[in-house]
Amino acid sequence: MNRRDCLDFALRHGSLAAAALCGLPARAQSVATPAAPGAATELRAELGEVRLQGQGRLRFFGLHVYDIRLWAGTPVAEQNWASQALALEIEYARGLVGEQIAERSLAEMKRQPGFDAKAAPQWLLRMKELFPDVKAGDRITGVQRAGEATRFFVNGRPAGEVRDALFTRLFFGIWLAPETSEPAMRQQLFGLSR
Repeated sequence: MNRRDCLDFALRHGSLAAAALCGLPARAQSVATPAAPGAATELRAELGEVRLQGQGRLRFFGLHVYDIRLWAGTPVAEQNWASQALALEIEYARGLVGEQIAERSLAEMKRQPGFDAKAAPQWLLRMKELFPDVKAGDRITGVQRAGEATRFFVNGRPAGEVRDALFTRLFFGIWLAPETSEPAMRQQLFGLSR
């Protein structure tokens, strides 16, 4: 399949995972959009007072896929992100299939040290339960309870949690770990580039 056919397939199926199978790159870029209006409510309930540390935009062949924001009560450093309470809020710019979001998340988690292949099927099943199909404007927020659990919210409403410290580190590591597939976005989230 050529690159154009692959892109058409990926967009038709609303899947970055399909694009990744074709070896098509995604691109991160800085974004200066304000926080989603409802974000503060669920974040304050989970983390207390929070501030926006950094944000980025994922583009795929020039198409805006999502904006992502890192929220925390105290500044998050590159070296200790896994031990801090924080939240990542993703606001989608287009429709994507929840099952494929879960599959792509697991594929990105595998990039990191300590990945547990035996736990992976359970993690995938749980993410498929938690991640709905999304449309433009929908938000999925993950709250990191370091060493404990990940709580998910969809459009500000509780969706559920995964009570597993390793899952939590690997899931947030998709964007925050040095092994991320989007190093420019990682820098933007930590507020180190604009």
